[in-house]
Amino acid sequence: MSDAATTPAPSPPARLSGRVFLALSDIKLAHSVFAMPFAVLGAFLTAPRDPVGAGGGGQILWGRLGLMLALVVVCMVLARTWAMLVNRLADREIDAANPRTARRAFARGALSPRDGALMLAACALGFVAAASLFGVLFQNWWPAFLAVPVLAWIGLYSYTKRFTWLCHVFLGGALAASPLAAAIAVGGPASLAPDASGPAVLALAGMVLCWVAGFDVIYALQDLDYDREVGLNSVPARFGWRGAVWVSRALHAGALALLLLAWRVEPRLGGLFLGAVVIVAALLLWEHAVLARRGRAGIPMAFFTLNGVVSVVLGVLGSIDAV
Repeated sequence: MSDAATTPAPSPPARLSGRVFLALSDIKLAHSVFAMPFAVLGAFLTAPRDPVGAGGGGQILWGRLGLMLALVVVCMVLARTWAMLVNRLADREIDAANPRTARRAFARGALSPRDGALMLAACALGFVAAASLFGVLFQNWWPAFLAVPVLAWIGLYSYTKRFTWLCHVFLGGALAASPLAAAIAVGGPASLAPDASGPAVLALAGMVLCWVAGFDVIYALQDLDYDREVGLNSVPARFGWRGAVWVSRALHAGALALLLLAWRVEPRLGGLFLGAVVIVAALLLWEHAVLARRGRAGIPMAFFTLNGVVSVVLGVLGSIDAV
């Protein structure tokens, strides 16, 4: 008789706080760093200003912006938590059969699907409520109108590996919503107009799409053999290790081009942002050098550490330039 038949499934933690802590540990809340700085930068580019000065070029209304940024951060955390819980629930059987992911909480039965459904409902309600506060406090109801479509969009990625090797692009598109959503929340749809900050924010969103898709291709190299074995779609499964590496390089080259475009079309993005672009170029080159030199062993550094630095550098230096 197999171990699976004789070993009972682990019981979920008895206390609600224990289940929530286990879920948050499993989805690695700290990885919000990948998208959060771009949301903050999008907010700064569309920040409310005193009407003094042509074209709204007065001083930033810091009190108003501070409250808006707090709401943006809350929305970002809730949205990412929702998306990652959808991923863990949708993939729990796939994860359970994959040695790399078998210890995830839903995969090993430490959390039940009911636990996940309740947490998803809490995140969704919290996200809609926080988005609605932009209407209550600032008369901008667009975040409330778009809240449910945004949740549907960022949750879609978890199912795409079942039918397309472009799943990495869907993940990039989910994170690319962060600067767009923050810009609409802070400045309204008019902030994305061609004569406003629209071209720069759109270029940043395109950069996030290419950058995230590129490093997700690297991350998926860990599961190349497993994905092929069970028939899941990914760039590595479709093109092999060497082909996937070149796809990732091409996506990251596109990301750098879009960063330069954002710098070119937005006058407020000056020397600091250009310096950030140079740093990011060096970090991405380092990332691919680590992968080429160390292979699979270099993936944790290439995926987590270096890309976390990329987002923080761009977000911080870009935001300083924007103000």
